[in-house]
Amino acid sequence: MSPDLYLVLGILIAGFSIPSVLSAISDRRAPRASAITVLIAGGLILLAVQSQPGGYTLQEIPDVFVRVIARFI
Repeated sequence: MSPDLYLVLGILIAGFSIPSVLSAISDRRAPRASAITVLIAGGLILLAVQSQPGGYTLQEIPDVFVRVIARFI
């Protein structure tokens, strides 16, 4: 798998885990499953940044999303 795909998956998983973290905190529960998903997302993003020569900049992230989506279409 390419570093671009790792980055996109990591960002999407992190985005979807935020409501879960907030829900667990508001219900006064320990966010165990949410914490695991955040760690997975962070690991994917870290793997993508380390695998990509030169890393990524914030301006490149929209282009990365488009490249990954275009690859599947």
